Amino acid sequence: MDLSSEIVFCDNHLLIAVKPCGLTTQPSPEGGESLEGFAKEWVKRQFQKPGNVYLHALHRLDKPVSGLVLFARTSKALSRLNEQQREQAIQRVYVAEVEGIMPLKEGRLDHYLIHADHRAILAKKSDPEAKHARLTYQVIQFRKHTTVVSIELETGRYHQIRAQFSATGHPVVGDVRYGAKSESEEEEGIHLHCSKLAFAHPVTKEVVQCESPAPF
Repeated sequence: MDLSSEIVFCDNHLLIAVKPCGLTTQPSPEGGESLEGFAKEWVKRQFQKPGNVYLHALHRLDKPVSGLVLFARTSKALSRLNEQQREQAIQRVYVAEVEGIMPLKEGRLDHYLIHADHRAILAKKSDPEAKHARLTYQVIQFRKHTTVVSIELETGRYHQIRAQFSATGHPVVGDVRYGAKSESEEEEGIHLHCSKLAFAHPVTKEVVQCESPAPF
């Protein structure tokens, strides 16, 4: 698999790549290809670096999700970006196509979630394991039987978008794990895509902004 065209930004401190659906962000214990593994090989070739390449993902996308992934190329960049992430200073925008027609053109979803066995489940605020999940959305387009929405996360919980939209009765198209009627036609994919990243460069402090159109 050659993903050279999917590297959208790279300097001495950062790398941003577009992950196709069906590929893991990081290597899994079972083996197989990953975006991180590919990106490390690309850096090795591009900069003729011997030995191991330092590359650390700031956030992960689930295997069936596509879109932009930000990697730090140095420990200093990682530390500063982690701080931005804690302060919610890294903007991540997703595009999703969800089943049904959303009743409101924009809104905020608030839930409490528990990370269970390979899925997130709804919980009560009083549950000791529950974590607050919040996002905002805006409708981009109403289609015949589905709605395309733009989403900004206010928290970064496991399977948050998938679980929260499912909880409203509008699961992501193709996401049978969370109640979608049928799998999507894309190989191992669902209709959820990280379409925009914006943040302050950890060294130069200049605004870095990358966008990637959703493939659905």
